[in-house]
Amino acid sequence: MNESSAAARAAQLRYVPLERIPISRPVNRIAFIARSCAGRQVLDLGAMDETAWKAKQGRGTWLHEAIAAQAQRVEGVDNSALVSAGGLTTADNAVIRQGDVNRVDALLRTAIEPPDVIVAGELIEHLENPLQFLRQFAGIKRLSGKTLILSTPNASALHNFLIGAMCRESTHRDHLCILSYKTLSTLCTRAGFTGWEIIPYFAKFDEMKQRHAGVVRFAVSLVQGVINSFEWMFPLLSFGYIVRIRL
Repeated sequence: MNESSAAARAAQLRYVPLERIPISRPVNRIAFIARSCAGRQVLDLGAMDETAWKAKQGRGTWLHEAIAAQAQRVEGVDNSALVSAGGLTTADNAVIRQGDVNRVDALLRTAIEPPDVIVAGELIEHLENPLQFLRQFAGIKRLSGKTLILSTPNASALHNFLIGAMCRESTHRDHLCILSYKTLSTLCTRAGFTGWEIIPYFAKFDEMKQRHAGVVRFAVSLVQGVINSFEWMFPLLSFGYIVRIRL
């Protein structure tokens, strides 16, 4: 999708309950974002994924690692205590350093060249002020013409309904908000962006499958397959969204 068509979609939203939302079929989140970074210089914000990064290494389920496998160079930023003052080397072409994702301008001052792509995977739901986080990019002239890629869980996901029917909720203790297609579009509009696209992504229960074996793992895979089928038919019920923004 080009910038004009993405902006046109946003302009078409009337924010009434029964309007039809034009949306594509869901994609594999990690594979899609990694492909978008192929051969590029990448700034990976919130790169650590400290809840499970060690378990995900070498399994194709850690976004930072998948990006590094295709990108020219990846500079990760995270405020995790697991990242030492000297940084954490994650690949020959990738490192994660201590830093504040809400101060991207300061991070870029130390960079020789601005990144081609900035990734914020599963990050904005952890931030106290997602709109302020997004607005910072519109004010950085060095990023003009570059790409910002976000991903975040979907408030209207099918799995939320299913476990909600059992009086349960799948929310991490660090999550401060959960967003929908329309609220993401509103954030992009108010942040001052002029071109973006919102792409749904499939549910993947990789961590749950890694913790179990045998019958339980098979059952998890079966449930994932059923949910993915419904997500394909009804994309607004997908697990989450990727937002690709032209800066």
